[in-house]
Amino acid sequence: MDLGIAGRKALVCAASRGLGLGCAVSLAREGCDVVMVARGREALEAAAESIRKTGASATPVAADLTTPEGRQSVLRVCPEPDILVNNCGGPPAGDFRDWTRNDWIRALDASMLAPIALMQATVDGMMARGFGRIVNITSGSVKAPIPQLGLSNGARSGLTGFVAGLARQTVARGVTINNLLPGEVLTDRLRSFMTTLAERAGQSPDGFMAERTKRIPAGRFGTPDEFGAICAFLCSTHASYLTGQNILYDGGTYPGTF
Repeated sequence: MDLGIAGRKALVCAASRGLGLGCAVSLAREGCDVVMVARGREALEAAAESIRKTGASATPVAADLTTPEGRQSVLRVCPEPDILVNNCGGPPAGDFRDWTRNDWIRALDASMLAPIALMQATVDGMMARGFGRIVNITSGSVKAPIPQLGLSNGARSGLTGFVAGLARQTVARGVTINNLLPGEVLTDRLRSFMTTLAERAGQSPDGFMAERTKRIPAGRFGTPDEFGAICAFLCSTHASYLTGQNILYDGGTYPGTF
């Protein structure tokens, strides 16, 4: 299927590894000119080079998107994206009794306020040009909260509520905004989280992860490549009637009907 986005400018956040890299790879494969953002310059440049070796376009920009200066540096390189993929590393796990106000502010800055600021900076231009696709990578915890990830549960739910209103205001001008909710996808973050849980349970990480897959109806973890392909479809010309949705990629784990 031709997704109809060849030549479009795509800005992908937290794109040096994991889910963000999966999205960047898929969009580049479809012919987008991809600008990849992450804080770690070395890993980011390596990821961009791996995409360029396929003949696709990838420009790395090392920046901290939680700061105005970081966002400005990215928008100088890509001032008029047609596609925006908001993404960030999630806040740490823990017990809510231990979290300070500063912990909450950091979580909100990364998982809610920075994505909103990037939408604020780009959505009017998208509407003026008559085409735009915004995909926010949130979490399956928006549908089924994870007790140890309260910072993420709260901040990402705030972003979800904001998008629900905005997405209905932009679609008539050709701009869709959707949230893509990963469940357990095999990334470095998942491995780290599972290792922590395994240590608490007195198990080996490999054994714990093998047992964990038995809870997933699909019988396995997801992959960044599959996740990226879904993101690319949401950014396609075929998805112009799809907006304001929270799309789960979790192998059937969420048990609800709605």
